[in-house]
Amino acid sequence: MFALPLAFSAGLLALTALPRLQTTPVLTWSFWGAGAMLILWNLGLYFRFSGTGARPRIVVVTPRPQHYIQTFCHSCVYAYWGYYWPPVYDYMPLLAGQLLFAYAFDILLAWTRREHYQLGWGPFPIVFSTNLFLWFKDDVFHWQFLLIALGFAGKAFVRWNREVPGAPGAAAAPGWKRVHIFNPSAFTLAIFSVVLLATGTTSMTWGQEIATTFSLGPRIYTVLFLIGLVVMYCFSITTVTAMAAITLVGSSALYYSITGVPYFVDSDIPSAVFLGMHLLVTDPSTSPRTPFGRTIFGVLYGLGVFGLYALLGSLGMPTFYDKLLCVPLLNLLVPSIDRFVKSLGPQPMLQALRLDGPLGRGNLGHMAVWGGLFAVMSTTGSADGMHRGDSLPFWVEACADNKPLACARLLRIEGSYCSDNAGWACNELGLHYTEGKIVGTDPERAFRYFTRACEGRFQAGCVNMLDASTGTSQSPARADPRPLDLRLLLREGGPNLLQAAEPELYQRACRHGWSYACQRVGN
Repeated sequence: MFALPLAFSAGLLALTALPRLQTTPVLTWSFWGAGAMLILWNLGLYFRFSGTGARPRIVVVTPRPQHYIQTFCHSCVYAYWGYYWPPVYDYMPLLAGQLLFAYAFDILLAWTRREHYQLGWGPFPIVFSTNLFLWFKDDVFHWQFLLIALGFAGKAFVRWNREVPGAPGAAAAPGWKRVHIFNPSAFTLAIFSVVLLATGTTSMTWGQEIATTFSLGPRIYTVLFLIGLVVMYCFSITTVTAMAAITLVGSSALYYSITGVPYFVDSDIPSAVFLGMHLLVTDPSTSPRTPFGRTIFGVLYGLGVFGLYALLGSLGMPTFYDKLLCVPLLNLLVPSIDRFVKSLGPQPMLQALRLDGPLGRGNLGHMAVWGGLFAVMSTTGSADGMHRGDSLPFWVEACADNKPLACARLLRIEGSYCSDNAGWACNELGLHYTEGKIVGTDPERAFRYFTRACEGRFQAGCVNMLDASTGTSQSPARADPRPLDLRLLLREGGPNLLQAAEPELYQRACRHGWSYACQRVGN
């Protein structure tokens, strides 16, 4: 029996022979340290069991559908995402190492607790789901193993009695089952998110890049929607996703009607949040038992993401944690939601909407309704398609009108495009820090932006750089974006428009509100 966890540990060490794991000494030693810890743990248990004469057991179980189906869905996301963001494929050996670590850790943890280990597909969805939202960088990768270990420890130790559907009884009586409270991946992600926020160490991770690169794949919302249909059909969690989406879109629309600006910058539901709505919060083991309970669960998730985004933004913290922090809190509310739904008794409206129990009743109808809602979202820009927040002229005008947060968002958007070497965006940032209208004057910072614009061969940036270096007090130079800039400024969160012809670029720029582009289209 001890040969199996030893084999997983040896496989973890063998991966260090790959070039990818030799890129930094810390990464290599992270794997060596994790493997050595597992081997020592294995030896300790071997001698403990040898002294008592007892033997640990491994029971091979039939893979549960929620494990292998979720693994299939996660794999589809990785395949599509990695095709448009190559670091995902480069990360695969590290993901394989975490999977080997997870199996060895889970076996040894069960034996330490004097339990038999059920060998199946269980570690796959936990590891895959966790890595869809958070990676540590190579020079601190040892924390990634702790991230995985904490998820399995939470599943093993943080448990409660939960009533089996249709069976009466009280705690510990027949009809009740001992199960884990939290979605394992959401549990560890939330704890690490709190620690990273409290210590200001988000830069140790690829969390921000992960949250923003999902949209590089064209039609990413449609891809996630289709993948999500598989989970919805198999586990009847349609109402969770659908109500979370409706809550976010409705809340965003209300915010826009009051303020005149989008709540999220360039979508009604960020693509990473849309992923969380399909493959994070929808764990059937930690969700309510009835369709109506899952409806409430989805509404609460949407409200949680909406509120956390505002809270984190107001505190100057990274907002991508919004989709992670509220899931464990919702898991704690599951028994209360189930009791509330049960207390309602038969309700004609719930019966008409097929929201009364048992699970699965009316699920195909719910999926059809969700499909119609998604089609509306796509055509209105709430999902795939151009969103009003994709338009830079929109944010320029909103900032000029002093609408809430518009100027701060304009600076952030232009900063992102400047980082991508859009000379127009760098020049505009330099002008902001020169004029001091929407941000305090900072000549040194302005000069750096003008220099970067000039390095990108944006002529107005070169003029402004020379004026700044010589102390010439002339009106700062402005110019319209070049085709090279438009290939970045018009990408609508997706990949750069490197293959688009110039007439197509100007037509798209006209739709975004660039008046000079509309004139060129007319000519």
